[in-house]
Amino acid sequence: MSKVIGIDAGISTTKIVGFDKGEMFSPMFVKASDPISCIYGAFGRFISVNKLNISDIERIMITGIGSSHLKERIHGIPTGKVDEFDAIGRGGLFLSKLDKSIIVSMGTGTTFVMADENGVEHIGGTGVGGGTLLGLSNIMLNVRDFNDIIKTAKDGNLSNVDLNIGDLINESSSELPVYATASNFGKISDLASKGDIALGIINLVFQTIGVMAVFSTKIYGIADVVLTGNLTDVPQSKGIIKAVEDMFHIKIYTPLNAQFATAVGAAIMYNQGIEFNEI
Repeated sequence: MSKVIGIDAGISTTKIVGFDKGEMFSPMFVKASDPISCIYGAFGRFISVNKLNISDIERIMITGIGSSHLKERIHGIPTGKVDEFDAIGRGGLFLSKLDKSIIVSMGTGTTFVMADENGVEHIGGTGVGGGTLLGLSNIMLNVRDFNDIIKTAKDGNLSNVDLNIGDLINESSSELPVYATASNFGKISDLASKGDIALGIINLVFQTIGVMAVFSTKIYGIADVVLTGNLTDVPQSKGIIKAVEDMFHIKIYTPLNAQFATAVGAAIMYNQGIEFNEI
């Protein structure tokens, strides 16, 4: 009876991860039509896959917007509810092994926090995130599936969509290279393919998130950013984020298991003895 389970109950998915003697194991996620079904479905799958009994679990720690629907202990196991911003920050630091960083949680929308050894501060957020990517792809391309968007964008060409500094001037300035985006979708061509548009949508989402992360680093004087959440799985994001790194001279990390950072943070808050609300 030493295992602690962390659960992040989001809008569209629930992530769950286990900790045993401080070591993380078996991160996984489940989709369902409503939060309670998703929470219990994720927990049921987790104990089944790991061949656990209820008696093996010491504590469940839950966070996320879906956790507000949970009014009683899960299967009678002691269950605590923690602040989502705290969980984002602490989970991001744990996975990245950094002492201080701007942590970015990219889900349906995007949240920014500053985390260090003294705690977590919520900076703010933007409605631009995975919901934006799906919504724009639906209305512009009639493509509704996340994986289909990624496949469609595979051979996309941003020069048929975005207006860059190089389209306006011939030389890079000391601050703006010619490849910097002057206007997302500012040069949309009649010849733009579905792949071009799909890549343009992905670029818009990740550039917005990246630049807001840069603003956050300037406010707090921190050079490190940690990306977490579901959008870390988008392969096209790597090149976009690298360009933001190079342009603004910061370091942006995407740690292993980044999509589970908030669930990780919920679990380790119990292990670290941080205050939480008992359900």
